[in-house]
Amino acid sequence: MRLRAVFFFVIIFLLGCGPEKKAMKSMRFGKYQNVINYYKHVLEKDPNNSKANYYIAESYRLSNRIRESEPFYAKAKSRDINRDSVILFYAQALKANGKYNEAKAQLEDLAVNTKNEDLKGRVEREIDGIDYIDELSRKHSYYKIKNLDAINTPLSEYSPAYLNGELYFTASRDDSRVYLATGTPFTKLYKVQTSGANVDASTLAPLSEILNTPNVNDGCITFSPDGRIMLFAKGNTGKKKGNPDVDIYMSRFRNGEWEEPRQININQPDSWESTPAFSPDGSTIYFSSNRKGGYGGLDIYTARMDSRGRFSRVRNMGPDINTSGNETFPYVSESNKLFIASDGHPGFGMLDLFEVKRADGKYVVENLGQPMNSDADDFGIFLFKPDRGFFTSNRDGGKGDDDIYTFVNEDPNLKVVNYYLEGITMTPKKDSTLEVLANTKVTLLDSRGEPMQDFVTGNDGKFFFRVYENEDYTLVGETDGYLVKRQSYTTHGKSIPLESLKELVTNVTLDTLMVLDKMEKNKIFVLNNIYFDLDKSDIRPDAAIELNKLVDLLMDNPEIKIEMSSHTDSIGTNSYNIQLSQRRAESTVAYLISKGIAPDRLVAKGYGEEKPIARNTHPDGTDNPEGRQRNRRTEFKILEIGATQKKNFDEFDEDKYFKNEN
Repeated sequence: MRLRAVFFFVIIFLLGCGPEKKAMKSMRFGKYQNVINYYKHVLEKDPNNSKANYYIAESYRLSNRIRESEPFYAKAKSRDINRDSVILFYAQALKANGKYNEAKAQLEDLAVNTKNEDLKGRVEREIDGIDYIDELSRKHSYYKIKNLDAINTPLSEYSPAYLNGELYFTASRDDSRVYLATGTPFTKLYKVQTSGANVDASTLAPLSEILNTPNVNDGCITFSPDGRIMLFAKGNTGKKKGNPDVDIYMSRFRNGEWEEPRQININQPDSWESTPAFSPDGSTIYFSSNRKGGYGGLDIYTARMDSRGRFSRVRNMGPDINTSGNETFPYVSESNKLFIASDGHPGFGMLDLFEVKRADGKYVVENLGQPMNSDADDFGIFLFKPDRGFFTSNRDGGKGDDDIYTFVNEDPNLKVVNYYLEGITMTPKKDSTLEVLANTKVTLLDSRGEPMQDFVTGNDGKFFFRVYENEDYTLVGETDGYLVKRQSYTTHGKSIPLESLKELVTNVTLDTLMVLDKMEKNKIFVLNNIYFDLDKSDIRPDAAIELNKLVDLLMDNPEIKIEMSSHTDSIGTNSYNIQLSQRRAESTVAYLISKGIAPDRLVAKGYGEEKPIARNTHPDGTDNPEGRQRNRRTEFKILEIGATQKKNFDEFDEDKYFKNEN
């Protein structure tokens, strides 16, 4: 069975116990098939035994066979059994079997009678999802699908991945030992030669034993873009010294073979991590986990991987994508389309396939509709071309359990536009010309200030990000010895009309420049647009906007202490202008303190009219209002630089990268 099932760590033997006690211990430790076998014998004598029906239903549900649980939940009625949960799961089983009206009736009854307000909200969402099925069914589809008969069997084949003319997939075929949660053979990784969807079945073979561990579920494979790094999931062994749950492993291809796989550092003890997928550029991995802090069962997470294979910045993809249900099997195509499988978003029942689109800074999850989805599990999509690929389903009409299908999208208006932002980090030289600044970390933030991607520049100073149309971003640049720099970037007004495109996939690269200033004592910076009205020291609205940028700079560079310098024009006496500029400097300092900057980092200094940067009068002696306003300016000067921590982006700690396997 596929690796999205929950695996448990079996540490005791069940010898010497009575049959029912054995069944209960099997239930506790995830040996669901043992539970089913025992209680089916009970039902042979007492078909309406509520307890037996309940535990069979639960065992089917917990081992991802909820469709088979339906008749048993229907008879699971007892005072000792939680009525609410039985009705909810019974309704889900009915929905999984395409009995939408019956499922809705059960849910409506539950919504009226339950006293659990949290459950009521979930039930109402389930009802809305069933109501949405009619709309989904009417959705026109350009997809055509076909069972990949050449490799499917009555057992399970799923999670396809295509690389260099070979199709990799997960399958349960060796029936010498079975996994007690499902009663099916353990899953292993296989490959077969193929040209697109044309498979040469004679080449089908399991991967090496260094990857496939006996009596362990292995599966859900993904490759880095260059094909030299493999990630896949490995389940528990059922032994005392084995892993308690499912984790993601890495193997590198060196000297013509795959090396011994090792756990990567994003795994967490006692949580489930699986279904990994690389982004097209290899810098990000997507995976599914039930770790604490999520939104429900399984959630989609991302993690960054640098050029040396280090993983960091694990992030939940948020409530636009993740629900109180299960989101799993993420996949990002070469044309940068993100797909997931979910039973939490409105669908036909069980897992459905969804495309995740980006619009106005938010993720929008769109059901792929029929025939890609059915009332069964549909998941594990992979595109080997922008309009065709593979996916997995255990729908009726297949070979048996999970089968791999091929599909083609014949939408005549299918057009993909990928937007990228390419930039260069630079710094001013003494002659004010710019030179490339290497080894600079640049982070792309969304409009909410949440980090989306980061990049460390090389000797050429170049950085590269995937961006989306009609969005606002902030770029943050940082490297040792330089002030952290923030600057805005927008893609509004830079979209290409789809009707003008002729190719299936179009890549658009936008460009920008990021200039970082060296952190030097006594260096002076003129603040743009920090102007004061004549004879005033109030902070104008336009000045507040610029001062907020200075707040960010001071927050980003906590090691510096600055002097806020204020200057005036030449109207009035020098003595008066000194006093006026001092009030203005103190006004700006007060504003910064009100925004959370520590007072001991700030010094206010008024210079009056002593240091003009423009003429207050024209050469003919007439007034120059523009020049005078430029002179009514504010600057800051770095007075002190505290101890800084070197930002070394290339250091590699292998002990932190790999988990301790002892």
